This record gives sequence, C-alpha cells and structure tokens, in this order.
Amino acid sequence: MDNSPTPRFVGIDLHKHFAVVAAVNAQQRLVLPPTRPIDLDEFPAWASTHLYPTDVVVLEATSNAWWLYDLLAPRVQRVVVANPLQVKWIAHAAVKTDKHDAIRLAKLLAANLIPEVWVPPRHVRELRALLAHRRALVKQRTAVKNRLHSILHRQALKLPSGDPFAAHNRTWWLALDLSPTERLRLRQDLDTLEHVEKQLADLDSELARLSNQSPWNLAMPFLIQLPGLALLSAMTVLAAIGDITRFPTAKHLVGYAGLGTRIHDSGETSSEGHISKEGRRDLRRILIEAAWIAVNTHPYWKAEFERLCRHKPQGVAIVAIARKLLVVIWHVLTERAADHHADPVMVACKLMRWSWELTEEQRGGLTSRQFVRYGLLRLRLGNDLTTFTYGGMPRRLASVEEMLARFPDLAESS
Repeated sequence: MDNSPTPRFVGIDLHKHFAVVAAVNAQQRLVLPPTRPIDLDEFPAWASTHLYPTDVVVLEATSNAWWLYDLLAPRVQRVVVANPLQVKWIAHAAVKTDKHDAIRLAKLLAANLIPEVWVPPRHVRELRALLAHRRALVKQRTAVKNRLHSILHRQALKLPSGDPFAAHNRTWWLALDLSPTERLRLRQDLDTLEHVEKQLADLDSELARLSNQSPWNLAMPFLIQLPGLALLSAMTVLAAIGDITRFPTAKHLVGYAGLGTRIHDSGETSSEGHISKEGRRDLRRILIEAAWIAVNTHPYWKAEFERLCRHKPQGVAIVAIARKLLVVIWHVLTERAADHHADPVMVACKLMRWSWELTEEQRGGLTSRQFVRYGLLRLRLGNDLTTFTYGGMPRRLASVEEMLARFPDLAESS
C-alpha cells in the first residue's frame, strides 16, 4: 500500500467490542470522518486497508488497549496510548459521543497535548497479569478460610492443633456435628481451599522459574540483597517498575509509587501533607510490607526507624522507611551495585533461600552453593566469605575461583 501523502493523526475511541476511528491533519482539519462502529473482529482487516505507515495513532488505555497497540504498532509510524483521566481533564466536553471522542483524541494528538502512558513490553504485561491473578487467588483463599472460621464461631468450637487447614486436619473438619446444609457448605469450602492451594503452588512455581529467566534474572540479585525483599516481593517490584531507565531520578520513582508527599505552596502558605497515593498500589503495598521486615531484621533500618519514631507516629515512620527503601532500589537497579549497607552473610542467606525455591534446572544446573556464590560475585560482595549459617546449619560456598572458571565474564564484576 502506498504511503499517505501527508501524515495523519488518527484517534480511536476503543470499546469492549468495537471502535470508532477519525483522523485529522497537522492543521486539525478532518481528513477521515468518524467511521461507523467497527467490530473488533473486523478491525485487523479494516486497519490493513485504511491506515498508512505515516499515520500516528492514539487510543486511550483500557482493558483491551494492549491488544490494539500490538496490532497497530507494526503498521503505522507510531501508536500513542493516552491516560484517560488526564485526557478528560484537558478536554472536558459537554457533548460526548463515540464520534466526538475519536475526533477529540485525534485533535489532541495533532496539537501534541496527549498525556501519554508508558506501554509495558509483553513480558512485563504477562508478569503483571500473573501477579494480579495470584492476588485474586490469595483473596479467594482468605475468604474461604474466613467462612470456615465462622462455622466454628457459630458452633462455639475450638480450632484443631497446628495448622487448622492442613491436609491431615480435613478428617477433623468433616467429623464436626453440623446440619446437612452446613456440612455441604463446609465440604465445598474445603474442596475450594484445596483447589486454590494447588493453583497457588503452580503459580509460585512459575514465578520462581521466571525469576531466574531473562530479563528478570538480570535485576533479581540486586533486589534480593535488600532486607524485606524475597522472590515474590522482588518480582512484584520488578513488574511494577518495568524498565528502571524510564525513571531519570529516584524522585520520579517515588512519585510513580505514590509515596511522595502532597505539597501546597501558594502565596504565603507552604505545607506538606500525606503521601499522594497516586501511583501503583501494588508497589506501594509491597514496599510497606518490606519496610516492616527491614526494620525488624536489619540493624541499619532498625536504627533509622527508631530515629524517625522519636518525632513521628509509627505509621508515618514506616512509610518514610518504605520511601527510603524505594530510593535504594532505584540506585541499586540503576547502578547495578550492592547496597551500601549490605551484609554479605545476610545476603548469602537470602540468596540461599532463593536457590531453594528453584529446581536445579531453574538454577541453570548450579548447586545451591554455586548459585549463592554466583549471586555474590554479581553483587561484588563477600569474596572472602567461605561459610555461613543458614537454617541452623553451616553452609559452605563454592570458591570464587571455581565460579570464575565457569563464568569468566564475572571476573570484571568481582
């Protein structure tokens, strides 16, 4: 197909099952009147005959926006994904129809006024979806356990010893003296719990596999070294951040997580408020959890927390720790370096825990002692460390020489 003689700015008003398209030129004159609603099943064929390689296309971020982005990106000059909330603020209209929305998007694009969002690569989208699915399963598991607890509360019964939901306690649950309807609900809840637990185990196995696969394995050791972060939390952070290079400073990353404070500075009034909470909720939540672990396990972060608590409430202090931890994350991922406060023994323990969550195949054929040394070499830590205690037992590390002979490229980092 021949190129269009002049570049067009194409706006697509995307819905669940159809899209409406309009285009303007650089002078914002209509060159493609709004189309009839195009069924998404028909859209690939429509795009191949009506869009040109010189077109610039804009669509708003919706649940199926990435499908359309992947479809159009190879066909046109550029595809821009707009932030729908900010578009609404910029171009609030009294008249709102699908056709008007398509024209409005096209004109904003021609005027270079589109508030653009970052388009995650496919591997980032897939990891985010996997983690979101896991959160949904955990929520479902919690709901089932709460329902089972409520049965005991209604009957004034005590929990069995140990883990009340362990497999060996299933007989105890089924032997409870309940009405036929409650027994049916109990049996189905136990079946649901068993099913969800299996799904979570499969999911965690896949997350473990991915953690030591490209591109995630390139960044994982730099996150695992930090207190409060383990395999799941580190993968959550990486999925939320995506590409660290898109944040020019740590302050940008803090704002992205919604951990920056609100500031009011107008006239003679200047004040700081609570954190904005405008950003990725999953990143903010996992950092708060990591901060609590860090202040309970690491001397440096414990001292920082105690210092902050002298003049702040605990809740405010832990948010400040989470923000500081995120700044450290920006530095270690950007500089590919060990944390200034990293303890080689503590890092070795964390790497050992990670190795135990992987199969030998997922470790690339390395033993746990080799895997830990490999991670330490990448972090440029603990070259003089030969043994450490983990799980109450002394653990011997592979030698530096052994690993450098196997991975000569590590010589530069060590």
